[in-house]
Amino acid sequence: MSSTSSGYTPVPGMSTGPRAREEGSGWRLFAGLLMVMAAGLNIVSGIAAIDNANFFAHGQDFVISNLNTWGWINLCVGVILAAAAVGTFMRNSLGMMVAIACLMGNAVSQLFFIAAAPNWAIMVFALDLLALYGLIVHGFKTTSD
Repeated sequence: MSSTSSGYTPVPGMSTGPRAREEGSGWRLFAGLLMVMAAGLNIVSGIAAIDNANFFAHGQDFVISNLNTWGWINLCVGVILAAAAVGTFMRNSLGMMVAIACLMGNAVSQLFFIAAAPNWAIMVFALDLLALYGLIVHGFKTTSD
């Protein structure tokens, strides 16, 4: 039997080489992936709403404006979320702050969009909340924290 074990136990306070990761990097990656998913869903729902697709509930009254307007809003927010996700993947602080602002705005806009597609809007709202948690609680941590 060899003298080296397959288990890996890092020594506190010492650099651990290529296996070392920043604290919170997994949450940052998770939040970025959720933002990519939310951006894709926003872009798809925005294009569908602009085109007046049949899977939206027709004849619904919206708090502000109409389905076409909310389609444009979702499309624009989706594009901005995709750009903010890139900033999150690059560990850019400004990108993460923009991502937090976009996620909060998107969560609110999904609450307004519930009249058109309730299940879809609630699903995207939940993605936004999970990504917000990951970015706010773990996004700005570094190895020196």
